Parts: sequence; C-alpha cells; structure tokens
Amino acid sequence: MKSPTTNLGTNIARRKFLAGAAAIAASPLLPSHAHSASPAVAPTSSPEKALFVSGRRKLAALEVSSVGLGVQNMSRTYQTTIPSRPEMINIIRAAFDHGVTFFDAAEAYGPFEVERILGDGILPFRDKVVITSKFGWNIDQETGKRLPGLNSKPEYIRVVVEGMLKRLKTDRIDLLYQHRVDPSVPIEDVADAVQKLMQEGKVLHWGLSEMGAKTLRRAHAALPVTAVQNEYSMLWRGPEQEVIPLCEQLGIGFVPWSPLGVGFLTGAIDEQTRFAEGDIRGIESRFSPQNLPHNLRLVQLVNEWSKRKGAAFAQVALAWLMAQKPWIVPIPGTTQMAHMLENAGADSIKFAPEEIAELNTSLSAIEIRGARLPEAVLQFSGVEAPLKSR
Repeated sequence: MKSPTTNLGTNIARRKFLAGAAAIAASPLLPSHAHSASPAVAPTSSPEKALFVSGRRKLAALEVSSVGLGVQNMSRTYQTTIPSRPEMINIIRAAFDHGVTFFDAAEAYGPFEVERILGDGILPFRDKVVITSKFGWNIDQETGKRLPGLNSKPEYIRVVVEGMLKRLKTDRIDLLYQHRVDPSVPIEDVADAVQKLMQEGKVLHWGLSEMGAKTLRRAHAALPVTAVQNEYSMLWRGPEQEVIPLCEQLGIGFVPWSPLGVGFLTGAIDEQTRFAEGDIRGIESRFSPQNLPHNLRLVQLVNEWSKRKGAAFAQVALAWLMAQKPWIVPIPGTTQMAHMLENAGADSIKFAPEEIAELNTSLSAIEIRGARLPEAVLQFSGVEAPLKSR
C-alpha cells in the first residue's frame, strides 16, 4: 500500500504555491504589527501579507485568531510516519509569528506526546496564545496505554488535568473539552468537576466534542459552554442540521476539526490514491475505490473556486467555513511549514454574500457517498450522557 498520491495538475499548482510559501518561512519573520491589515488578495500577489492571520473571532467570550492550528498529527501523521520534533516546534512558533493564537491538542494524541510538543513550542509566548486540550478517553496516566472505553469520572478528570498542566508546561488550560461523552457519567457531574478546576484557576473555559444535542443543552445549563468541537467541512456538513443552530441559539462558539476533510479538500487525493497501512482514511468508506470517483466532484468544485478566487484549494475550504458563521474557527492541522502558511492565508480570502450563496447551492447538489468515520469510531459520536439521578 502506498501513501496518498496527488492529481498531477493539482500537484504542480500546489508546488508552485508552496515554493513561494517556503521561501517566506525561510526569511526573517515579520513582527505582528506589520500585518495589521491583510488585504483580501490571492496568495501569489502579496504573499507576505496573505500568509498571515490578522482576523480575530469570539468563541463565546474567548477571543482567538480566526484560523487556529491543530497539532494532532505532530507526533504521528496519517501515514504513520513520525515527524521531526524540532520541525514541529518550528511550525508552532512560525504559526504564532504569522498571527495564529489558537492551538489545539488532546491527551489522547500520542497519547501525551502532542501536549509535550505544544508545551515546548509555545513556551516563549505562552501568555499570548490560547491552548486547548481534551479529556475523556480511558488512558493509563502513568504509561499512556489506551484502555477500553471512556472515562469522565470527576476524580479522573482532575488527575488528567494535572498531567496536562505538566506536559504543557503551564498553570492553566485555556479551553478544556470533553473529547467524547461518557455514557456512564451524567454531564452535570462532568460540569461540576470542571467548575471546581475553574475555581482553582487551572481551567478557564470548557467545551464538548461530538456530543448529543440534549447533552450540550444540559452541559450549558450546568456550566456555560464556550465552544463545541465537531467534524465539519465541505466534505461533512452534518453539524448544520442540529448542532450549529443550537450553538447559535445558546451563544456557543464552534470549532471544526478536520476542516480540510483529512486532506481531501486540498486536492491531495485522486482516483488512484491508496492509503498506507494504519492510515484511518483507508477504512473510511467515503474514500473507498467505489465511492472516491463520485466524491471527487467536490474537489472539482473546490478547484473551480480556487481559480475564481486566486487561492489555494485549502484556503477556499477554510474560507468557506469562516463565511458560514462569524463564530466558527477552523483548526487545520499540518506537519509541513508551507502548508501551515497556506492555511494562515485563508484569513485573507473573502466571499461576497452572493458568492457564498452560489457555492452553498453547488455544494448541496453534491451527495457525498460513504461514511465519515469507521463504525467503531463513529459509535462514540452523538452520545447522550445519562440523566443524573435524584
């Protein structure tokens, strides 16, 4: 099995863009005030300004950069390779120098190692950024071994957070998510445990990921929720049905994970793509040889808009997310400096109202075939926490 290959035309265009981006990364990083007014232009026309996140958004009361950085794959890529740790730290620090102030991690990524990488990466500017982490999987806190099921018992949450603080080299988690809903623990008990940590200053905000809608309502009633983190992209628009309207109603921010459709929306996957053993995309039916040719219609649409906007594929996909609601903040992940810079450039790509209406209409006409995750993983999404006994 081989790692994903790319469409030749797309690959050539991407290489041209990334060559310019890499040159910027190699040059001295400009101070933040030099980019206070990035114009909405194509990356190739004014790259130093376009590859900078100047916008800020609110997740409830928490202000962050309009594009964040997910660091999940910095300990192991989809293709199961191990990235260079010093380079991952370089990317984190370059992201900050290019306007990114929102960094997303979890104890389960590694496990533990991604938090350590992020902690080292942000050390010089810890007080100028917002960092997140997540609890909820059942992980041995001494060995990092994954144990069966989930664990959001209040006493366990405290132990997990203490470990996070050490690995992240910080005294507080700015935004702490429950990674998945524990079907054996009432969400009110989870909220109470998090609230106690807030009272001690160890957690500042909290959120949930991939929860059931009823659980989100109950969680917010028990302790105001700052953000929800769910999968959301042009490839998977499920949150539009219930979760995003509920977030709007309750005043909760929304953070899409996998905003680039695990690489699909960058044009890096074509009909001939086969995945390395261990790459989760190889067992997602939306990327099966039967469904992939049909689903590539979506990539063709992104390609059309890439040409219209003078932007990279990834920038179109991220700008589309930001155009949906002003409180949506995507967190694209990458292990390549040039890709991080490209993603930062999405901040400068704007859609007029008539353009976003046209694009949404075209997207709705494309039916994506196949499931977004393997069933063994999907079963942990949309779970409702048990009711608290009286």
